[in-house]
Amino acid sequence: MNQSPSVNRRAFLKLSAFSLGCGSLPNAFGRLSAQQKSADTALDYGPLRPVKDDVTGLPLLELPEAFRYVSYGWTGDEMEDGAKTPGAHDGMAVIQNEQGILTLCRNHELSSAFRTFGSRDIRYDSQAGGGCTNLQFDSQSGEWLKSWSSLAGTIRNCAGGPTPWGSWLSCEETTVDPSDESDLTETHGWIFEVPASEKSTATPLKHMGRFVHEAIAVDPDTGNVYETEDRGTAGFYRFTPTSAGQLSKGGTLEMLKVLGQPDLRKAGAVGQKYDCTWVPIEEPERAHRDAAQKDQHGCYAQGKDQEATTFARLEGCWYGNGLIYFDATSGGPKSAGQIWQFDPKNQQLMLLYASPGNDVLDQPDNLAVSPRGGIVLCEDGREVPQRLHGLTPDGRLFTFAKNHVQLNGDRNGFKGDFRNSEWTGANFSPDGKWLFVNLQTPGITFAITGPWGEGLL
Repeated sequence: MNQSPSVNRRAFLKLSAFSLGCGSLPNAFGRLSAQQKSADTALDYGPLRPVKDDVTGLPLLELPEAFRYVSYGWTGDEMEDGAKTPGAHDGMAVIQNEQGILTLCRNHELSSAFRTFGSRDIRYDSQAGGGCTNLQFDSQSGEWLKSWSSLAGTIRNCAGGPTPWGSWLSCEETTVDPSDESDLTETHGWIFEVPASEKSTATPLKHMGRFVHEAIAVDPDTGNVYETEDRGTAGFYRFTPTSAGQLSKGGTLEMLKVLGQPDLRKAGAVGQKYDCTWVPIEEPERAHRDAAQKDQHGCYAQGKDQEATTFARLEGCWYGNGLIYFDATSGGPKSAGQIWQFDPKNQQLMLLYASPGNDVLDQPDNLAVSPRGGIVLCEDGREVPQRLHGLTPDGRLFTFAKNHVQLNGDRNGFKGDFRNSEWTGANFSPDGKWLFVNLQTPGITFAITGPWGEGLL
């Protein structure tokens, strides 16, 4: 995507504006932490009970008292461009706010076994079924407005993240290519940029690395992009662009090295801080350790050769409160999940939370930080029902919602008990009034609102 110098300048301005807009978050975070340490009030928003959807009238979610929600974008629903809404809803975020009309971009974690959707001009590989759809929501009236195809022809678009300059970075969770699946026409394992309204160029950002991507977070002060890798032996990466806000112009990829800690997969010392540095990934487009060994470890192996640190299945990643948060789905002493925070200014890593067991926190996946400072965690594990949790600034966990989807052909012919389906794509509206989130199967998007108040989320 070619951009002029004036766009580059606007990108810097937007980066600065985004950073300033988030400036109140650390204070809010600190106030919330102090409140929680001194208050005798309940940790959560109260007991959960089935709540009927404002659209379908079906009790799809369990929520606290006085919270309500509006469903939209079910798999199979027709979109504005005539295409049917793809399934496997995954990562998602608000990427544009035009006087309360919000545009979100939503991933669809589909493979080459699914038919490609969307028009030819937004397709990367004509034989790949994954991609993105954009949705619009009126945050003042609480109504969903429309949706459309925004990126197609990709594979396993699991997560990604929003940029400060108003786009979405969609990540492929694979390194498959035509030599692995003969029907494919292109290599995969890339990051793609998706705009809010203009058409995507469907051009891979190859300098950002080829590996089993999961999520990204952008530091608005620098434009640096932090990337997670979803493997049992995973790295945490930083992409420093040549020009902030213009990722297509290239940059450098590095992997995190936690000093004295080559492997943090089982770490459980909550609150411990670690000093960090970075090692260069000289060949970011290398998918595997070597041509004969297709292990998806091309970037990871380069980092490990320089004593970079191993994590366990890194997934969700989000910027908030001046920090980069990410989780290790199978990390920790119980292999049930770790929540990490990285301080880019001081180059320090800290373990914020380690799950004591799957019954408490079951494999956290996507995550997001609210404008009030709390952290939303999406479960993707074995517990039924799957839950949506909140994590307070001082590392205390509570359950905010439960998956209650049980259908008998009520919508688009879906039948079955879907309460074991994972939560995905959690993120808040800029004013903090609406929480947007997906259930991957059967594929539903929700906008949740209620008495958020001053605390928790």
